[in-house]
Amino acid sequence: MPNQGVLRGLRLWVHRIGVLIFVFACASAGVVLVIFPWRAEWTDNYFLFRYPELRAVVASAFFRGVCSGLGVIDIWIGFWEALHYHEGPED
Repeated sequence: MPNQGVLRGLRLWVHRIGVLIFVFACASAGVVLVIFPWRAEWTDNYFLFRYPELRAVVASAFFRGVCSGLGVIDIWIGFWEALHYHEGPED
């Protein structure tokens, strides 16, 4: 049977890695959402060529701004989580 200290240490490292992955995912998705809507690839792709009405909506500055705003919020959530990380009380 494993030592309780080893299990506690393992749980701590799993928690740390989970937080790190969450922060990285939030920051990465946020950067993509901030930058990508303003690039040509946003509207010039195979999927939107088939639906011109949807392409007009996606190409609007309002929709692009909403996506970029969500990206900023996503970056903020990731960094907030990183800054407010705590290990929690010992069991």
